[in-house]
Amino acid sequence: MSQANDYVLGIDIGGTFSKFGFVDRQGHCPHEMSIPTHADEPFSHFLVRLVQAVEDLRAKMPALNLRGIGIGAPNANYYTGRIEKPANLSWGDTDVVALVKKHYDLPIVITNDANAAAIGEMKFGVAQQMKDFLVITLGTGLGSGFVANGEVIYGADGFAGELGHIIVDPNGRMHGNGRRGALEAYVSATGLKRTVFHLLAELPDDSELRDYSFNQLDGAMITEAAHRGDPIALATFEYTGRILGLKLADTVAHTSPEAIIFFGGPTKAGDLLLEPIKRHLEEYLFPIYRNKVKLLISGLEGRNAAVLGASALIWNELDKGERI
Repeated sequence: MSQANDYVLGIDIGGTFSKFGFVDRQGHCPHEMSIPTHADEPFSHFLVRLVQAVEDLRAKMPALNLRGIGIGAPNANYYTGRIEKPANLSWGDTDVVALVKKHYDLPIVITNDANAAAIGEMKFGVAQQMKDFLVITLGTGLGSGFVANGEVIYGADGFAGELGHIIVDPNGRMHGNGRRGALEAYVSATGLKRTVFHLLAELPDDSELRDYSFNQLDGAMITEAAHRGDPIALATFEYTGRILGLKLADTVAHTSPEAIIFFGGPTKAGDLLLEPIKRHLEEYLFPIYRNKVKLLISGLEGRNAAVLGASALIWNELDKGERI
């Protein structure tokens, strides 16, 4: 039976900062904090710092009954408990769950950050009444989490649902992993910037974005320029919406979701982004799917979504009573 002082620890491991907090079953997080990840140092050093910071935070809640720990991290494998070859961390293949268990004899589960976000939406966000949906996380890259019949789809090896790595154009933009034409290279905060400079080269229109170098420009500046009617900024969202709408139409044919939920910095553009996605999605959908799929903005925006997602992951496992 759940008690009023029952909490879980949600941890989100990022390439720059790692965030964590104690979260109750209703999604309330009275205390949270972050520490620098120091991605170039060994995991063992990071873990010592993390445990010390967690215990410092835990001291503020002396009556806390800690039930379990959920962890969201890049390239995290739900089945094995390991982080495997993360792009922005120097840890290689690391058995994170086993190492954390040396400090906490509790149920511990890990998955990638997009899967954690999907469970967070199902527990605490806009998908609380849904069983079939997917979450698209837009940031430096593009992540995705698929839910079917109320369960996250992990696949045979734990790495299902990586939409960011499906191919838009085999001869297209080079991705950081050495492959060409991946969706992430077009549809992400970084992809938006690359599209701006592609269009600046291709189109003669006057644009305030011509005054910035690549490193000076960011997604917020592109959004603000679009709101002011800048033609290159508007064309950037149209270009992005067409590509994402096309690939999401393919995705709908695989899982027939009730909704596609967007999370992350580029979603602050609102209808500048969602309207072209929706228009092109409906254009490319097989007719039986048209006008059925809702496009929604995350219900976790404005809260610490990464921590809530990680905590929802472990609450979900505790509710099922499986694997732990």
